[in-house]
Amino acid sequence: MSAEPLYGDETRKAIENFQISGEPVPRTVVHWLGRIKAAAAEVNGELGLLDATLAARIAAAAREIAEAKHDDQFPIDVFQTGSGTSTNTNANEVIAALAGGGVHANDHVNLGQSSNDVFPSAVHLAALEQAEHELGPALESLEAALTAKAEAFHGIVKTGRTHLMDAVPVTLGQEFSGYAAQVRLARRRVESALPRVAQIPLGGTATGTGLNTHPEFAARVRARLSAETKLQIEPPEDPFESQGNRDALVELSGALKVLAVSLTKIAQDLALMGSGPRAGIGEIFLPELQKGSSIMPGKVNPVIPEVVLQVAAQAIGNDTAITIGGMQGNLELNVRVPLIARNLLASLELLAHAVKALDEKCVSGIEANLAGCERGAEATLAAATALNPYIGYDAAGEIVKEATRSGRSLREVAREMGVSEKILDEALDLRKMALGG
Repeated sequence: MSAEPLYGDETRKAIENFQISGEPVPRTVVHWLGRIKAAAAEVNGELGLLDATLAARIAAAAREIAEAKHDDQFPIDVFQTGSGTSTNTNANEVIAALAGGGVHANDHVNLGQSSNDVFPSAVHLAALEQAEHELGPALESLEAALTAKAEAFHGIVKTGRTHLMDAVPVTLGQEFSGYAAQVRLARRRVESALPRVAQIPLGGTATGTGLNTHPEFAARVRARLSAETKLQIEPPEDPFESQGNRDALVELSGALKVLAVSLTKIAQDLALMGSGPRAGIGEIFLPELQKGSSIMPGKVNPVIPEVVLQVAAQAIGNDTAITIGGMQGNLELNVRVPLIARNLLASLELLAHAVKALDEKCVSGIEANLAGCERGAEATLAAATALNPYIGYDAAGEIVKEATRSGRSLREVAREMGVSEKILDEALDLRKMALGG
């Protein structure tokens, strides 16, 4: 970290003007600004637009930014001018100071660039990197853990529940296979948005026209960045679409919202199925990670599902802010980019960490409560549904009413009402109801 401020007067003005949240621009965006400006300096040197020595010095300085060596030099509040101009200027000033005498922040470091194309490009690439390198692998691992549990719990019959009421039997494995599929589909939704996120507006400069940049500049910079990071970075489908809106980031946020909805369902179900141990549903045992109460000895709480639920709620809230930010673009430029960046990158990070915790500290350690599953399966009156083809809906309904009133089993009441033992054995086979065959 730098001992003294390396930034200049424009950064100081922004620090003074934007005393809003005390929260700086996400560091991943700053690091990507460093990568982009390093590649830009090298390309401008190749194109003969920048002295080779200056280009090398700028690139070396910019790489220090990319390597997080000067994060303390980027103190401007994230709630700033909506194009990110202040942080782009901050980067230009710091890089110029690091590069040494004769390097001008605008004429040299910012050559061929504008805040309007560079800052959103950094945001896109930060989001792309987090989605591919952090969230994607976390989702793959959680899907694998849920699939393993689905296989392990394949033959464990339990009562199904709809409207939180007893329903026909299912297996614990079938429920977990549904959770695995939710995660798999959520991962695919995120992946499907990434090709648009990978299209960056670099080269459009101020309004998308490419004024003051070499026609080969953007393509060469993209190629360098792709080679360095192994990310597939693409040109925009249309420079004016790419400059004027941040729809790709809104799309990615929408996929994250669906993921948050899926995680909410999974986490709530796990907490419900693990409730008890005696007065709840009690069909699974969640890992015991810590004491659940400061007053009730031996209490075990579903702490990881509760964390996941909170993270999911935050991601959904972030998506609302991102959606509003996305719809407030004006003419040739969206001017809510810092807001979008803050919330999108926060959602990606939070979800990646929550998914990892759910995988490693919850799902992987879940055990089936065989007695609890069997108890619920045997007690459910909804199994009478299987009698419908033999005695009809109304007659089966009468059996359920009497069993409910008397507290007796379906089989006992049905036998008393004249249903043969052969039909009862064939119809009330719980495993067959759940698994077929």
